[in-house]
Formats: sequence, C-alpha cells, structure tokens
Amino acid sequence: MGVEPAMNRRDSTEQNSGQRQIVSRIDIKTYLRDKRDLIDSFLRSHFSMPLAPATLNDAMVYSLFAGGKRLRPILALASYEACGGDGTEILPYVASLELIHTYSLVHDDLPAMDDDDLRRGKPTNHKVFGEGMAILAGDALLTEAFSLLSDSSRLSSPSPRGVLDETRSRIPPSAVLKVIGEVSMAAGAHGMVGGQAEDLLSEDAAPESEKLSFIHSHKTGALITVSVRMGAILARAGKKNLRALTRYGENIGLAFQIIDDILDIQGNTGELGKTTGSDEKKKKMTYPGLYGIDRSAKKAEELVEEAVGVLQSFRESADPLREIALYITKRRT
Repeated sequence: MGVEPAMNRRDSTEQNSGQRQIVSRIDIKTYLRDKRDLIDSFLRSHFSMPLAPATLNDAMVYSLFAGGKRLRPILALASYEACGGDGTEILPYVASLELIHTYSLVHDDLPAMDDDDLRRGKPTNHKVFGEGMAILAGDALLTEAFSLLSDSSRLSSPSPRGVLDETRSRIPPSAVLKVIGEVSMAAGAHGMVGGQAEDLLSEDAAPESEKLSFIHSHKTGALITVSVRMGAILARAGKKNLRALTRYGENIGLAFQIIDDILDIQGNTGELGKTTGSDEKKKKMTYPGLYGIDRSAKKAEELVEEAVGVLQSFRESADPLREIALYITKRRT
C-alpha cells in the first residue's frame, strides 16, 4: 500500500549478559521532527482561513501551535506505515488526534482542574484569553476534530462498475466509521474524560493500585492506544497485527504517564515547559506516590520492553514504533 520511507539504519539488536538489548535503528529525532513538520503543515493549512469570531480562532490556534510534540498523530502515522501504508494518505485523520489532545490540555489547565499557569513554556490559554474563552476554545477544538474525521469528501467511492475512484483516498468508509467510533470511546467518558474524572475524585485519597491503573490507562493511555489502533485500522491490518499494535499502545501509554509522574518530581520547569511539583501540591494519585521513583522507572522500562517485544512479527517498517517506545523512557519533556 505505500512506500516505506528511507531511514538511517543501524544494527537492530545485540546481546548483553544474555538479555536482548535494543539498539537504535533509525535517527528517531529526525523522524519525529519530519513527521511533526508534516502534521504542522497540514494543521496550518487547515486553519489558514480564520474562523469567526477572531478571538475564538486566536485562542484555538494559540494552544494548537504552542510547540507540542505531536506524539499521538505521529504514532498513528507510524502504525499505518508499519502496516504498509504511506502516512501522507491519512494526515487529516491523524491531525484530529492533535486537536483532541490540545483541547484536553486547555481544559486540564483551567482553575477548576489543575489550575496551571504554564503549558509548553507559555502562559496557559485561560491566562491569555480568559477562562470562558479557553473553555470554548477547547470545545471548538474537540468538535473540529470530528469534523476532520467525518469529512466524506476524502473517502474512496466506487464507480457504477464497482471500481474505486483512484483520484480519491483508498481508505473505505467502513474503516473511517470504525475509527470515529473508537476515537469517540477513547476521548470520552469511557476513556480520557473518565480518567480525568477519577483523577479529580481521587485527589487527597490514599493511593490504590487498582484506581491508579484506571486513571492512567484512561486519562493518558486511551488516546495513545487509539492513536496506534487508528493507523492499523485505516491500513486494514489483520487481527493478529491489530492485537499486537493494541498491546503496544497500551504499554507505551502507561509508560508515558509513569514517566510524566516522575518528571513532575525530578524534572525542571525550563525543560518541561510547565510547573513541576503540581501532582504533590494537589495530592494526585501517582506511580511514584504509590511505588516510589525507582520502582516506577523500572515499571516504565518493563512496559517499553514488552511493547517492543510484541512487534517481533513486524518488519523494518515498524522501526519508528520501536524507537518511539524507547524515546518515551528517555524523554525530559
């Protein structure tokens, strides 16, 4: 289905004391930068015609282009490519994930939620545009995401003889409908919003492993997992590959949040672009709070190792997914 992009490759594995060690296969920093630029280019084009009123448009664009890593849409692109596709074919769909993620950050930062002053090194949306406009900007970003997902003008359409129109997307409507359903579940009460709600309810509560797992797997893990699944579904991956990629997404989603918990303690505001120590201040339920930093870091490493392991059946086209997993445990932002 697409051509695998050329990559700077090195040896894939080596043995060290009987354990399988993962060695860099690609220049992951270059890969992430190139994919981020591709996604940003699409987003800037999409928002090139300002919405009205102008203040709402400015508030949406302010947070959307505040310097995000674009990890979720990049994961969707990497998953699509791992299944044989060309990532440029699905840019509108993966871009929707960034709109959803940005909306969640705008609302997370509100005084009624985490009450943060900084996000990605800049004043949070409500500090610039006011609380009411920040709420509306988040609402608008979320709704716009589903407008992108459901735009039927890009879908493949058969001719009267049943032959697909090659001038349009090769992705069938059934795959897009499935993705819309899954993204809805992952972003709403059954996923991210449900995790956010439990996170609020659990402030000041004694840490519990089961509740902590629920918060992390829903608040952060659900959207990361569905990002990986999106690429596989749009590429019409088989059941075996979809199961493997789902497990990969679940593992790195949890690992990502564990590292976030650790960085809130050990990171610094300059690198993170947001105020550190907020979890402890608000008495959030976190992995370090329950297990300590060392055990939490070890758990994140184990999750990443398992995530890479489930990709054994994939060829070199899945190297970006392998390297993204490793990147998660090494990140400082």
